[in-house]
Amino acid sequence: MASRILNSQIVASVKRAGVRYQSTAIDGGFTAERDAVKHHAAEAAATWKKISIFVVTPCLAAAGFNAYNLYEAHHEHQKHHPKEWIKYPYINFRARSFFWGKESLFFNPEVNLSVDAE
Repeated sequence: MASRILNSQIVASVKRAGVRYQSTAIDGGFTAERDAVKHHAAEAAATWKKISIFVVTPCLAAAGFNAYNLYEAHHEHQKHHPKEWIKYPYINFRARSFFWGKESLFFNPEVNLSVDAE
């Protein structure tokens, strides 16, 4: 009886080994295709990394430099030609003041007209 159990275990292990061997022996070109895809993906990733470093970064730096120069030119123009405020009756109309004062929470005296201004 023990020999029968041992024999069945040996046969089962041989069958399992055979199944594994046969499943890896015939791959139908799958591993070669998978390796080719990995190789192509590595090349494409390297290309996009180089583009990001050597093309995008200088373009962003140039765009930032241009934006800064335009801002400075606009700021100089505003110094020589300040904005003239026109007090329309519907601008800064308040039925009552806010609990922190007359100005709104986002009031900026350099850009917004004050409620008290004439």
